[in-house]
Amino acid sequence: MTANSRYRSRAPRSDDGEEKDYVGFATLPNQVHRKSVKKGFDFTLMVAGESGLGKSTLVNSLFLTDLHKDRKLLNAEERISQTVEIMKHTVDIEEKGVKLKLTIVDTPGFGDAVNNTECWRAVTDYIDQQFEHYFRDESGLNRKNIQDNRVHCCLYFIPPFGHGLRPVDIEFMKALQDKVNVVPLIAKADCLTPSEIKKLKERLREEIDKYGIKIYQFPDCDSDEDEEFKRQDKELKESTPFAVIGSNTVVEARGQRVRGRLYPWGIVEVENPAHCDFVKLRTILIRTHMHDLKDITSDCHYENYRAQCIQTMTSSPDFPSIQLANIMHGALFKLL
Repeated sequence: MTANSRYRSRAPRSDDGEEKDYVGFATLPNQVHRKSVKKGFDFTLMVAGESGLGKSTLVNSLFLTDLHKDRKLLNAEERISQTVEIMKHTVDIEEKGVKLKLTIVDTPGFGDAVNNTECWRAVTDYIDQQFEHYFRDESGLNRKNIQDNRVHCCLYFIPPFGHGLRPVDIEFMKALQDKVNVVPLIAKADCLTPSEIKKLKERLREEIDKYGIKIYQFPDCDSDEDEEFKRQDKELKESTPFAVIGSNTVVEARGQRVRGRLYPWGIVEVENPAHCDFVKLRTILIRTHMHDLKDITSDCHYENYRAQCIQTMTSSPDFPSIQLANIMHGALFKLL
């Protein structure tokens, strides 16, 4: 059997053995699916906020893994002199044959110092460095196996106490808004009553609009989407910023074992939508909007960075030599 006859044999046939009007390009989505599953996926998530807001616990709860086994907790005196660090943790996760290379970028030390002037500088520099590495690899001779370490999403943790955004919150989100998808979260939501959470959300939304902060915007639903998806999308948009709780402890509630936090007055269930927005956050990050976060990073934030780099290079009188040096540097980097 030849290759052509093998492919033809897969086409639908009528009762008399003749092929129907079928070309075969309808199988393209299946081909893309098989190729993507074989290659695997990657996603880089940054978490930022003050110490003690449950960043590590929430990430462990989201992906059912422990990324901070050997973490050292600093005392108050050590945190005073601590500068903002960038810590990267990578773990390979597999679910139903689909492989995900997950990279978590943590920012210990952010907001903990007495003087927090430009404490976000290390974060913005790291994001730009990842853009630069990708741009350099993309401009090299060997572009087959480019590692994508660009930050696709930043979860910014806002303290539950207080009356809205603090100056450091405003400056941090404005510094990152054109570089990464910023998703603000209300941390430790079990500290607040439902009415307090509602008021705080309204206040945060007002201040985000007032100060012109650009956070991640959910894409509009297509007209052909089913009503259930439209309802879920509307509910997600109305829930921002998400009020979240994290826990790695399994407790018993109503005869079932669930992840939650046990208090003298009752149990707070992490995955109970009536208690917090953890499930909604997991839904957008993993189940519905992960690809959109990656698309915006590639098509918007990275393209803006790339355009600036090219404009700077072309406006230089030494542009030909700079271009050649970058290409040679990329080729050398691949060889090493």
